[in-house]
Amino acid sequence: MDLRVIFDTKHRAYWNMGFDESLLAHLDEIGPTLRLYGWEPPAVSIGYFQSMEEEVNVDKAKELGVDLIRRITGGGAVYHKYELTYSIVLPAFKGRILDSYRVIDMAIIKALKKLGLEAEHHGINDVIVNGKKISGNAQTRKYGGLLQHGTLLMDVNVEEMFEILRVPEEKLKDKMIADVKHRVTSLKSEGVDVEFEELQKLMAEGFQEALNANIYEEDVPQKIYDYAHSLEVNKYATHEWNFRR
Repeated sequence: MDLRVIFDTKHRAYWNMGFDESLLAHLDEIGPTLRLYGWEPPAVSIGYFQSMEEEVNVDKAKELGVDLIRRITGGGAVYHKYELTYSIVLPAFKGRILDSYRVIDMAIIKALKKLGLEAEHHGINDVIVNGKKISGNAQTRKYGGLLQHGTLLMDVNVEEMFEILRVPEEKLKDKMIADVKHRVTSLKSEGVDVEFEELQKLMAEGFQEALNANIYEEDVPQKIYDYAHSLEVNKYATHEWNFRR
């Protein structure tokens, strides 16, 4: 399989999600494509079926300059700041969604191995190191293809995250912070110091090996950027989309 790789920079949440969806919508034209990127400013993304007001302290997010966005994939709320994010569009897998998660997550496992970390697939869609989650992943199937995107935590600040994410009861906040610290790790927590650009290269190599792919760099046609911009402005940056539930 030939796999186009886009070594992207850090963008606003609205563009990130618009570009991911545009790549999926044009899969038949551009073929399998991997995009590696970050978020600037920081953002919280919620899963397609979630409620923004229930998951996020909206006023606090605005005060801190944190973008808020709804994904087209499922899953829970994610605070995007200390991470590398990937997205990959592929022809739809045959068989179970769990099987496709295992195949794609193997790319993250192989990248982590290059950094000296032993990782494994856990549950439906997580990757763990030393029993702690270091990568969460989400998927959707539409336009006749598959989009999976996920995070690889380079660092983590749980207190900062819970300033923005809502907790069921404020009195339980300290307990929840302690619980997340027990369940979540990062490259820095595991003693790995790597630059964003170097991690992008290692992730691309991980996908190359996991998918037995021939990776190449080639920009996508302008109309894909144009459609991404249309999605950014008319969908992902709108109150109607982000606060629809």
